Amino acid sequence: MSNYVERISVQYRNFSQGADPLIDSWPLMQTPTPILTISGVYLLFVLWIGPRWMEHRKPFELRHTLIAYNAAQVVISTAFCLTPFFTGLFGQYMSMSCGEPMAGVSKELQQTVWNGAWMYLLLKIIELLDTVFFVLRKKQNQVSFLHVYHHTIMVLFTWFYLKYIPGTQAAFIGVLNSFVHIFMYTYYLLAALGPQTPKAKKLWDQKYLFWKRYLTTLQLLQFGIMLCYFVLINSMQCQVPRALTYFFVSNITIFLFLFINFYRQAYRKRPAGVKAD
Repeated sequence: MSNYVERISVQYRNFSQGADPLIDSWPLMQTPTPILTISGVYLLFVLWIGPRWMEHRKPFELRHTLIAYNAAQVVISTAFCLTPFFTGLFGQYMSMSCGEPMAGVSKELQQTVWNGAWMYLLLKIIELLDTVFFVLRKKQNQVSFLHVYHHTIMVLFTWFYLKYIPGTQAAFIGVLNSFVHIFMYTYYLLAALGPQTPKAKKLWDQKYLFWKRYLTTLQLLQFGIMLCYFVLINSMQCQVPRALTYFFVSNITIFLFLFINFYRQAYRKRPAGVKAD
């Protein structure tokens, strides 16, 4: 029994050693325990504790909170999209160089990528509030498998990537995702700014929120671009671990399937301008 425990301890210590000691020294990055705990608490709250706690309570309005939250998300996502143009990362992509994950990359740019990835991880953790707000507003129908799976896997993947293979290749995925989030959180911001009475809300939705269908189309296009990107970097023999490539491709395929299914259910028998609750 002691040998078995010792083997587990050794494996855990090995698992706790990432690609660089500097990253290992940052908050949340020393071991997998904090990020797994955050993910576990999130799932426990949105799937079990939250719905039961809200069962006999009135929904929270949270209008001002949602306006501030969504506006902040638009600003932060825009900043993530613009950063590569001011750091030299865009030039790195345009050179289409491969090799080792950080070969040919200056130490300064390497540090910038790592810092950006860590801040992106914090952003993915904050985005878990999307689901918490649904629960507190008693919109449990929006806490779908697609929604919960997407938020959970993005947190875990970002952590594992930064911990073990913090190269430049996957930075493109984060920038692309942030670009889509500019439009997504703009949509949510407009929805939060709208009037509350049913008649006025309907007119507001028709005037400002008619493009939800196109937002879903943009999300589908995002996953298609991601798949093409990974085919490209593999065809160029970039040094991205095969296991990571399989993980990326399999999850992007799952997202694509789930979003296509959502699109069909939401819009097949519904006019384009009608917003799903």
